[in-house]
Amino acid sequence: MAYQRVKLEFDGRVAVLKFNHPEVLNAVGAQMLDDLARAVLEIGTHGRAARCLLLTGEGRAFCSGANLNEGSGVPGGPGEGLRIKYHPILCAMRDLDMPMVTAVNGAAAGVGMSFAIMGDIVCASKQAYFLQAFTRIGLVPDGGATFLLPRLIGWGRSVELSMLAERLPAEKAYDWGLVNRLYDDTDTLLAGAMDIARRLADGPHSLALVRRAYWDTWSNAYEQQLDLEARLQNEAGRSRDFAEGVAAFLEKRPARFTGE
Repeated sequence: MAYQRVKLEFDGRVAVLKFNHPEVLNAVGAQMLDDLARAVLEIGTHGRAARCLLLTGEGRAFCSGANLNEGSGVPGGPGEGLRIKYHPILCAMRDLDMPMVTAVNGAAAGVGMSFAIMGDIVCASKQAYFLQAFTRIGLVPDGGATFLLPRLIGWGRSVELSMLAERLPAEKAYDWGLVNRLYDDTDTLLAGAMDIARRLADGPHSLALVRRAYWDTWSNAYEQQLDLEARLQNEAGRSRDFAEGVAAFLEKRPARFTGE
């Protein structure tokens, strides 16, 4: 499928999705939103061939936020653009039946930061930074930032980032636990993030279930989460990967998972 503002390639079992408008630091406009929606749908329907998503940006930025020159292409206020365009994409990414790795290669600002911190494993180069830019133009954080940030780095740090709109360098983000893996430069970042993505893509079907369990834990009571764990464990226990994992353990050999 052809795209104008994103790039989508399948490298083995890894779907590599790139924001692709480097002239504006990959700012998100109407065309990119349409392309993202179609690309995420393509990834989700690619069958067992895609078993991990790697999200990054083309050029020297990850994503600099919304393209203020283009907008979302939705009439009405910016909130309508969020509801109609952004929210379905964010929910579709959350609901993908595979792990998601983000490789933050430069600026991750505004909604670009929201996309970046959605990764199950967040990788960043030392040249990258995160920015809750919204109050600089009189808006409030969106893209799920006010949901994810307090759970990842705590209330005080989240409110500070969102109100003061100061840059958070990648190294400090790593110290705070917002970034899982830190790399010296973009080349080592992309190689390292791809290595992680391939490891996840070659892993068992249960990785997708782990992802589901952790997303649901934020809205479940303790008893509900216990029940979810039991249901997901039953699903994992019926998989071919579980049988293969047990056989490999008993035979003292590496497991050969298929995602089934």
